[in-house]
Amino acid sequence: MWKALGEAASIDEHRIESVLLQVPDWQGQRMRYRPVSGGISNINWRVADDGGGEYFLKVPGCGTEMFVNRDAANEASRLAHQCGFGVEVVEFLPQEGVEIFTFAHGYRASSNLDFLRPAVRQNAVRALRAFNDSPRLKTTKTVFEAIEEHLAQVSDVGARLPEDIAHMRHCLSEAKAGLMASGLDLVPCMNDTLAGNFMINEADELLLVDFEYATNNERAYELALWFTEMAFPITVEQEMIEAYFGKIDSSTEARVNVLKALADMKWATWAMVQEAVSTLDFDYYKYGAWKYRRARTQFHHSDWQLWLRRL
Repeated sequence: MWKALGEAASIDEHRIESVLLQVPDWQGQRMRYRPVSGGISNINWRVADDGGGEYFLKVPGCGTEMFVNRDAANEASRLAHQCGFGVEVVEFLPQEGVEIFTFAHGYRASSNLDFLRPAVRQNAVRALRAFNDSPRLKTTKTVFEAIEEHLAQVSDVGARLPEDIAHMRHCLSEAKAGLMASGLDLVPCMNDTLAGNFMINEADELLLVDFEYATNNERAYELALWFTEMAFPITVEQEMIEAYFGKIDSSTEARVNVLKALADMKWATWAMVQEAVSTLDFDYYKYGAWKYRRARTQFHHSDWQLWLRRL
């Protein structure tokens, strides 16, 4: 249901109205807004102006400043648009941490089911590769640094961790040593490739959205994280590795498998921090416990040491 400026009834509606009033091009216009479902960190909105223009924006959720550099996210959003697979940014309010995008008419958030279709997977690889091949971002943060940052935040906010976190940290150290010794290919990465961050249209064309966690990171991590979100069978993972790199070998497969464990550990720890600070109605603990369990499947895999040797 659309609402006009001045009709706010909830805290979130008052907040979106305060944001709309700060946009220079919308001064004096009769703006309308409505909530958009989805997202587990922010409040999403669809906005319309007097001239029929429609836009998408999100108001940062409580505690997201612990995880998100909004200036860096805006840089990555613009880079994605420049490479042909992002939505145009029409305004950025740094004091609010709010990016305003043109509304992607004809597109919807994809689901894991969409990626059962080979054409969608291939288009996703092209989109990710185009973004990853773009000029480097100003900010570099590897998955190792992200995990250590979240572990420090756990201590700061008194969040929960699993009993076997010491073993996981040992495996993290093993993985870091192996990957650093083999060398990192640092490129712009979304670092957040869940299905909902791919917008899809009826022609199966894709746009990349949500660059809140984007940094320069190890290239293979982009695929590894994507695989953890998609739950592809091994044969499909191999198909995607070959599509992305143009070939597949034991070293690349090992790299992806090691990084899959780190991707799950990263997001599991993120979830534990969110459980302690977020005000959104989402079961972060359940999500984090599931992610830790999946990380264990890699850390305890019979090929873990083999993967490390093949890096």
